Amino acid sequence: MQRTTVLSSWGRAIRRALDRAGVDSAALFAEAGLDIAALDDPNARYPLEQTTRLWGLSVQATGDEAFGLSVASQVNATTFHALGYALQASNTLREAFERMVRYFRLVTDAADLEFFPEGEDYCFRIRPAGAVMPAPESIDAFISIFLRFCRSHLGSGFAPRRVTLRRLAPASAAGYERVLRCPLEFGAAENAIWFPRWPFDQRLEGANPELARHNDEIALRYLAHHDKENLLARVRAVLTELLPIGVPAAEQVADSLHLSLRSLQRKLAEEGSSYEALLNETRRELAQSYLQDRRYSIGEITFLLGFSDTSSFTRAFRRWNGCSPSQFRERAG
Repeated sequence: MQRTTVLSSWGRAIRRALDRAGVDSAALFAEAGLDIAALDDPNARYPLEQTTRLWGLSVQATGDEAFGLSVASQVNATTFHALGYALQASNTLREAFERMVRYFRLVTDAADLEFFPEGEDYCFRIRPAGAVMPAPESIDAFISIFLRFCRSHLGSGFAPRRVTLRRLAPASAAGYERVLRCPLEFGAAENAIWFPRWPFDQRLEGANPELARHNDEIALRYLAHHDKENLLARVRAVLTELLPIGVPAAEQVADSLHLSLRSLQRKLAEEGSSYEALLNETRRELAQSYLQDRRYSIGEITFLLGFSDTSSFTRAFRRWNGCSPSQFRERAG
């Protein structure tokens, strides 16, 4: 069985928060069974079990039940590898959150994310994905990180509608109230945060579709290399590489992954997907990314996605998005 892991660069934020609190971080890493030297390797990963132990030791050493909120303040763009840069370059907050959901396994396979509209709000949910439960402090940190990301674009006064946490209520909720500034429920059925929908489709000032796309490709390659069990990411990585020279046959993709066609089809079916579905999803996501970069003409995008002509691309895009490529580009600003 594959071991659940966390990107080791996440540990750098924990170490900085410990050092800032005057705690011997090296000693705590050693006690948790983690090699602190791995923090210098941007591709290294830590086992979830030992990382969870580090969180617990950190709370004990600092006496801070809201230690996860302190760690969130130490996170930077490199903490999440290429995904961090892709988030910063996203066209809208909605696109950034969708990107986080899509590539979150790069950060950890200990949790699954969901982002969906709910009435006039967007709900962002964090669900445990394995037998080992993530530390509640790590959930606190993630919630705070996503909120800080929103405030970096919308202003420090931005607040979510509400937050629910599965963890038990701390002795003092003052730290949470200071950071979240919204109705908060402890001991809830789920870890989730609700945002008003209205600002999530506004174009972000730092939007850079080309940079976002390049870092998406790095994230896909990372997942394909390090997450051998994530067949969907591996297929997407191959498709992204091959589409500019034409639509690859399923046999060609299977061969690239050292699988027989029958094995590829069976494994994709077990994941609730198919080659055709992944091909369409990959083309749709790439199309939206390319269209947000005005240096690419519709004709060039047609070629990059492996379509034989612009009319074929336009028909497919209408089927995916309910509008033409030019209409999508105009709405994206």
